[in-house]
Amino acid sequence: MPTKTYSIFILNFILAPLRRCAVPIGSAILLLTVSPGPALSTDAPVEDSAARELLLRADRIRFPAESFQVDIDITTTAPEKEPEVRSYRILSKGNSQTLVQTTEPAVDRNQILLMRDHDLWAFLPTLSQPIRLPLSQRLTGQVANGDLARANFAGDYEPKILRKEKLDGETYDVLQLDAVDNWVTYRKVLYWINAKNARPHKAEFYAVSGRLLKTAYYRDFQTLGGEIRPTRLIVEDALRKGHRSELEYSDMALRDLPDKIFTKDYLKKLSR
Repeated sequence: MPTKTYSIFILNFILAPLRRCAVPIGSAILLLTVSPGPALSTDAPVEDSAARELLLRADRIRFPAESFQVDIDITTTAPEKEPEVRSYRILSKGNSQTLVQTTEPAVDRNQILLMRDHDLWAFLPTLSQPIRLPLSQRLTGQVANGDLARANFAGDYEPKILRKEKLDGETYDVLQLDAVDNWVTYRKVLYWINAKNARPHKAEFYAVSGRLLKTAYYRDFQTLGGEIRPTRLIVEDALRKGHRSELEYSDMALRDLPDKIFTKDYLKKLSR
């Protein structure tokens, strides 16, 4: 492929989700609307071993610790735009190896994201070599690459308990999560976890500047992969009103996944 054509193709691949979701200013991102949470607390966070234990429990409620497969449908809505639906199959092993394969629309099938530790590559059927991508880059709608490829809060953030809050009769521990390094998708997260059962309720995602980027709401707790988990995630864009992505999880199953499927050589063959 000529160098100019190759460059244009890569640019189009990276920008395509943005073009499909582009709308006038006012957008939304990750779970259902509730009362807006407060800005980052000015109180000094309290370091507590209970914070990490609570975060680990919430992580295990969202996804299994074992290797697993799950299908995700993402519906993106924006003002004066028709909803867009994209589907993905995720294979995950030990929170450090993840494969995200586009299954719908048909034109994008066999586009694959591979996450190994902190590195993320995109594989395209028409390219001989994978493309290195940042976790923070938008995948579709309000969903970043890292939102699907890496969902390991306990491994990526240092948790601190800020306070307790009561919402709709339930008590929540509000955790402040600070990124362990620059490669993490978001610099800071505020995370509401049910104090009684450790179920995640809401998360606010912040940029390095401290600006709120998006808010996610965890909804519809049902049996999924043998445990009660949130089966719907609503993400609302804090910068563009009315822009929102809704993720629906289904067909989760534990799987024995060989290491070879998380290699670049194997995925080059799979994406052709």
